[in-house]
Amino acid sequence: MGRAYQNRKESMAKTATQKTRVYSKYGKEIYVCAKQGGVEPDGNLSLRRLIDRAKKDQVPTHVIERAIDKAKGAGGEDYEVARYEGFGPGNCMVIVDCLTDNVKRTFTEVRQAFVKNDAKLGGPGTVAHMFDHQAVFVFPGDDDESILELLMMADVDVTDVEVEDGMVSVFAPISEFSNARTALLEAMPEVVFAMEEISFVPQTMTEISGEDVETFDKFINQLEDCDDVQNVYHNAEIKD
Repeated sequence: MGRAYQNRKESMAKTATQKTRVYSKYGKEIYVCAKQGGVEPDGNLSLRRLIDRAKKDQVPTHVIERAIDKAKGAGGEDYEVARYEGFGPGNCMVIVDCLTDNVKRTFTEVRQAFVKNDAKLGGPGTVAHMFDHQAVFVFPGDDDESILELLMMADVDVTDVEVEDGMVSVFAPISEFSNARTALLEAMPEVVFAMEEISFVPQTMTEISGEDVETFDKFINQLEDCDDVQNVYHNAEIKD
């Protein structure tokens, strides 16, 4: 699972260099979240969590406020969730989550990313059963046992706690996101999360090497260049 975070982090870092695209994706997600669950962060925990993540990724306040103001109005864009699954270069498993106002356009763009990069698009459920939908927290540390103990003492249902390369990874059911975050912050007020989100965590990893590495990078970049793609999850483990 630690490797899954590392691969996810590297993928996000590439997207973060394209600031305008990142702002657009956060703005869309904040708009939809506020439209569906309410515009007040105190009453919409998903919105509050999303705003915190956007700020951590250095999304300007005016982008966040504009998306929320937009959600306060009647009408507006009609976005829907679209999820695509399949096998990427080197036979790794991939899940692509989108927010779109034109499913046909989004499907065409995602399909082209698969077709042009030695990947195969499947139907719903093709690979999702090989991922766990979980709350994930990653922060500096080297003592998984003490973290597990403090979470258990706080009555948090924990799936797993791992340590790798000086980072602690906590995995919990998505229903425990708020409880786990609160328990960690109360026990360690100064903690800085490198990752705090609900994510698809692969149950197994697939090693990618040789020419597949370059193809995989092109594949991920093409997916993330699509304006409608919000998140890309995979189980690829890159081998030098």
